[in-house]
Amino acid sequence: MAMLALRHAVLAVLAVFISIFSNPLLVYSKQAVLKQHSADSPDSSLSPPALTYIPPVGLGLWLSKGSNATHAVEYALNAGYHHLDSAAAYNNEEYVGKGISLSNLPRSSFWITSKLWNSAHRPSDVRPALEKTLSQLDVPYLDLYLMHWPVAFNPEKAGSVLDKDTSILDTWRAMEDLVRAGLTKHIGVSNFAKHDVDDLLSQCEICPTAHEFETHPYLQQQDFVDFHHRNGMQVIAYSPLANINPIYDSKNKLTPILEDPFWVELAKEKNVTAAQAILAWGVQRGTVVIPKSVHEGRIIENFASQNVRFSDAEMDMVAGQDRQARFNNPSKDWGVDLFDDLDGA
Repeated sequence: MAMLALRHAVLAVLAVFISIFSNPLLVYSKQAVLKQHSADSPDSSLSPPALTYIPPVGLGLWLSKGSNATHAVEYALNAGYHHLDSAAAYNNEEYVGKGISLSNLPRSSFWITSKLWNSAHRPSDVRPALEKTLSQLDVPYLDLYLMHWPVAFNPEKAGSVLDKDTSILDTWRAMEDLVRAGLTKHIGVSNFAKHDVDDLLSQCEICPTAHEFETHPYLQQQDFVDFHHRNGMQVIAYSPLANINPIYDSKNKLTPILEDPFWVELAKEKNVTAAQAILAWGVQRGTVVIPKSVHEGRIIENFASQNVRFSDAEMDMVAGQDRQARFNNPSKDWGVDLFDDLDGA
């Protein structure tokens, strides 16, 4: 046990050094910088300090419950993580906030992302939703606030009844005001189709810094990833380990990716775990990865993926593993076609 603990500690230290001294995944293109720091933005000298890039490996917090979420956050931050990915819909932000407080780290030393839920899309509801998140997390500001889905629910009705009178742009305008108010440093989107992103880019005053969506070796969407990079947007990859989440079991017949012979063999050649190899691929292709875990060993294992590098030939081999398999798609439940210009691409 002592040797295992020592190994985890060494991996954590190595991962921290790599995350600090490797080239960071920059948040902005020149165009994005100009838009985010327009004349309408608050005086930067009055804005809270924050990281200027999104750390490439973050701690995902979806499905992390209660005290497990608290411990995972505290442990990860003290082990060298500088990035937490949260959301109001995860129903755990109060516990996440406790973990942040227990870490005793200065707020400016780590990146926090959270997300606006569908039932708070009306412009008058946007700021109160963020203020509730800030209160539960017990932090003065976010680094990034995302529109969780390009779908508005009617807050006056139960369930997923669509609010057809509230547009994406209506909600986005209210989110732009959050940046001007200093409540979040950046804003972005999540789970958007390409046409949704195109429409927003053509009308935004403060344009999205990042887009968080499902992408992994079984759903690579390389053209879509490249599109974001050309437009100065960082891609944040959720479910970066594909179908290992238990709730995905009934949605596919693919081999769990950690048992896929391709990844088992490639990881063996690198003397790392399959999870580390997969996450390293995600980082090397220029995306930010946010694997979820509440287990100390896996938290360290995931973070140490930053030690792994692939050759161009190996990256080409991974490209051949795409299965175009999307595991998170509530389109039928919500009565909308969320990914109409992406699936099959």
